[in-house]
Amino acid sequence: MIDGRQRKNIEIGLFVEIVQKQNQRSGALNQGKVSKILTKSVNHPYGIKVQLESGLVGRVQNIIE
Repeated sequence: MIDGRQRKNIEIGLFVEIVQKQNQRSGALNQGKVSKILTKSVNHPYGIKVQLESGLVGRVQNIIE
């Protein structure tokens, strides 16, 4: 499994599952392709924040291969 907490593993166009801020407690995931990487740091303990092509913003939980 590729680690979604490391910025080096995230690329534009990658298909990922994210959790939105309001869904962090429930853990509800959304899928889509990355259009922007919003986190500037090298890693983040809760996942790198991205924007999907659909416009949704959240933290990467899983990278779908």
